[in-house]
Amino acid sequence: MSANTTFPGRTAKPAASPPAARPGASYQLSLPHDGRLPLARGWLWLGLAALIGSGLFSVLLVVSRTPYVNQWLPAANFFHISLVLHVDLSVLVWFVAMAGLLWSLHGHPRAQGLGWLALWVTGGGTLAMALSPFVDPGEPIMANYIPVLESPLFLAGLVVFALGTALLVLRGLLAAPRLGLGYDGRGALHFGLSAAAIATAVALLCFAWSWLVLPISLHGKAYYEILFWGGGHALQFTWTLLMLVAWLWLASACGARIVLSPRVTLLLFLLALAGVFSTPYAYLAHDVASVEHRNLLTWAMRLGGGPAIVPVGLAAVLGVLSLRRLDTALRPLRAALLSSVLLFAAGGMIGVFIQGSNVRIPAHYHGCIVGVTLALMGAVYRILPALGYQAPQGRLATWQPWLYGMGQLMHIVGLVWSGGYGVQRKVAGAEQVLRSTAEIAGMGLMGLGGLIAIIGGLLFVVVVLRAMRQAASLERMKEPRS
Repeated sequence: MSANTTFPGRTAKPAASPPAARPGASYQLSLPHDGRLPLARGWLWLGLAALIGSGLFSVLLVVSRTPYVNQWLPAANFFHISLVLHVDLSVLVWFVAMAGLLWSLHGHPRAQGLGWLALWVTGGGTLAMALSPFVDPGEPIMANYIPVLESPLFLAGLVVFALGTALLVLRGLLAAPRLGLGYDGRGALHFGLSAAAIATAVALLCFAWSWLVLPISLHGKAYYEILFWGGGHALQFTWTLLMLVAWLWLASACGARIVLSPRVTLLLFLLALAGVFSTPYAYLAHDVASVEHRNLLTWAMRLGGGPAIVPVGLAAVLGVLSLRRLDTALRPLRAALLSSVLLFAAGGMIGVFIQGSNVRIPAHYHGCIVGVTLALMGAVYRILPALGYQAPQGRLATWQPWLYGMGQLMHIVGLVWSGGYGVQRKVAGAEQVLRSTAEIAGMGLMGLGGLIAIIGGLLFVVVVLRAMRQAASLERMKEPRS
């Protein structure tokens, strides 16, 4: 469907049409103009709310780790509570909301009532988690993948959020398009989105499986670490598949020639999906508390999605860089794509050199997670006109991905620098034990980059809200005056 399409009841400035693509595969998602649009807008609003909340907590988080400034804050508990909410809002809620946005526009318009139920249940769980630090904070548990506050309100909110996600996945699978053997670029992207829904279903199964078989003698961090380990690994396949779909879509939207054929892309998506099913095998083969179970899941994640990332990323980047001219309105899409690939590649390279438990670990996953986030931000920019809003334009929309990406790159470089001196992860204030000028400089760079990234992240919200407001203003101007 053309980016210039307008929709009944909505008035928006049309996005610029992509330049005519040269020979090669076209990876364009068709966007609907039916009752699915209000549902998609709802998921977008949930994602924006999660980013705003995460940004507020990340300000407190970065300040609590910045040398000299952090002495004015109650570092220990303050830092860990902020970290729990920052991670859960910026990763778990934001990613699920963006998956909801894409799955709502993908496939058939059936089971929309189930989609609305999923949105409201997921939103209710998010609200409970966000309020818990102020109402019933509890003890922060820094478990991998999903850190928690050990309080009834937070845990109840997390369970409700999981139920909402399960409803979202069910609706996504029920509405998935039935694809034949003649795959084109659009069909490959639809398969990628359906594969992401299947990966999420496997992740939810693993969370429930871990909860059922966990020894009742475990408590605290050991309990939650094992509880979230299997499902957390499966979710990485979901985020990776969504990112790969966004990369190809953004590159093609810019008019790039994608050298990967749809059948090769489909095989790469299948490879990533196959890696997901090693997760249930790990539960059957080994006890959930065993080292073998943990290691099998780690290696499956590395071998499953990794081979698909490199060829898809290279094809998308080379296609965009080969364009001689690019319409000004399409530059935000290109900026989101290139900054996403850069950050994800940086995070992947750092992961190769991790040894021990220090701040190189958060440097690795910050790079990868922000790479996914930037890809999804670009997808939002591409989707806004289809939702009846303005297409993001201007320097602010173009610079926002670069500002966010470069801030995060500074952030992870500072962490890698400090990790070389053994600065430990998930600590703040005096607990960081910064002994030398180099360690202080590294964490100072981390703090400066983090603040720049926060500004870049909040600018995304500003750009999107401005596009929404401009569309609403145009609609009011066209209303007949009495």
